[in-house]
Amino acid sequence: MDITLHRPGELTAADRAAWTAMQSKAHLHGSPELGNPFLSPEFTLAMGRCRRGVRIAVVREDGEPAAFFPFQRSVTGVGRAVGLGVSDSQGLVHRPGFEWDARDLLRACGLSVWEFDHLAGGQEPFEAEASGSFPSPVMDVDQGYETYLRVLRERSPKFTRTTLAKDRKLGRDAGEVRYVHDERDPEALATLMEWKSAQYRRTGRSDRFAHAWINRLAQQLFHTSSESFAGILSVLYAGGKPVAAHFGLRSERVLACWFPSYDPAFAKFSPGLILHLRMAEAAAADGIAYLDLGRGQKEYKDSLKTRELTVHEGWVTRRHPVALGHRARRAPVRALRNTVLSRPEFFEPADKLLKRMGKIRSGG
Repeated sequence: MDITLHRPGELTAADRAAWTAMQSKAHLHGSPELGNPFLSPEFTLAMGRCRRGVRIAVVREDGEPAAFFPFQRSVTGVGRAVGLGVSDSQGLVHRPGFEWDARDLLRACGLSVWEFDHLAGGQEPFEAEASGSFPSPVMDVDQGYETYLRVLRERSPKFTRTTLAKDRKLGRDAGEVRYVHDERDPEALATLMEWKSAQYRRTGRSDRFAHAWINRLAQQLFHTSSESFAGILSVLYAGGKPVAAHFGLRSERVLACWFPSYDPAFAKFSPGLILHLRMAEAAAADGIAYLDLGRGQKEYKDSLKTRELTVHEGWVTRRHPVALGHRARRAPVRALRNTVLSRPEFFEPADKLLKRMGKIRSGG
């Protein structure tokens, strides 16, 4: 194996095409998770324009690309998955049958440790070091929207009936309902960001859009579009007004759900749920296999899902003092968070407290 390191802008057009081709064919070789848009070269290139230390390891065998490993590196050799904290799928994109040694790869990349929190399935050399595994619910639409809806009716008949009824009621009470799957109006993206920031504050969560680099990342991806990758802004309108919106990323086979929100004034209609059903219908028509709702316990995800993928978090480390120190600092924080999220007796009081604090901050 020959491993070379590149800054995002140094990647050749041929290498980018080879990377995309590996993703396009991943589902044919039993590795559909590698087709996730967060693993696309476009996401890594956008991250490279917004954050320092983004690098790509290109692994070649007999002169041909065999794998691509994007990562972020600190000056001390601490490595993180590209977009750790905002990326919902991480790992090494490779050709069928490719095998690698995790520590040898880290050594070639100049890393003492590599941290991940949404490691895609099928990454056994990295999975061996995982500290936890978590469900990532998906909406399967590869057999068409009507098939998805039939499965949903069988799993959750009351939920499906109620949501479709609210869709009709929204039209009667608020005016004609119109759905735009790929909205190109930047003002609609700005509206979604405002809703999402308010939602973060209202629920006591950290506002991601308070970070300038996340704003820049979303803007760049919104303006990125090709056959193999695009930032997709979907908007639900009622009476000519936006009532719910979602910004996510699309590859050839996967729509990764990322930033959904809605106008609280229309909350009684559950516009976010209506929006997701409309997204599923349009995605199916576009040849998407599934919508990845992302790791995290949410009632709406449980209601909409047809199955679950598994993602992992943890660290791959080499014998190095920097790696030991990094893991010692990060492990207790991750363990505490995961304990709270996984146990209802802890999560529900914490969630209520965060929402109460959010109301206090916003003056509610």
